[in-house]
Amino acid sequence: MNEAVETLVSQVAACAKACNQCFYACLKEEDVKMMTNCIRTDRECADMCGIVADFAYRESEVFPDLVAACAKMCGVCAAECEQHDMQHCKDCAEACRACEKACNDYLGQ
Repeated sequence: MNEAVETLVSQVAACAKACNQCFYACLKEEDVKMMTNCIRTDRECADMCGIVADFAYRESEVFPDLVAACAKMCGVCAAECEQHDMQHCKDCAEACRACEKACNDYLGQ
């Protein structure tokens, strides 16, 4: 696997970790109902990042399409988390923005 793919896989793994941490922290918030959309987007983003990592190792021909979808999902998740003041949401938004950039950088190479 080339260096660009390795870099991308590292970034999607970090994003998935941040999304999962945010997801679990949101479940512990006092007003969980208020966090429903954040929880949903965290899970979707973590899942998408996992799919990108899996397909990178398969050298799938649909890999670029998945990377594009991952960039979009990371943007959606970041936008949701940026609406909340909790540190776990701020950390997740930062990881999602970094992953979104890494995906777009990979696609633009």
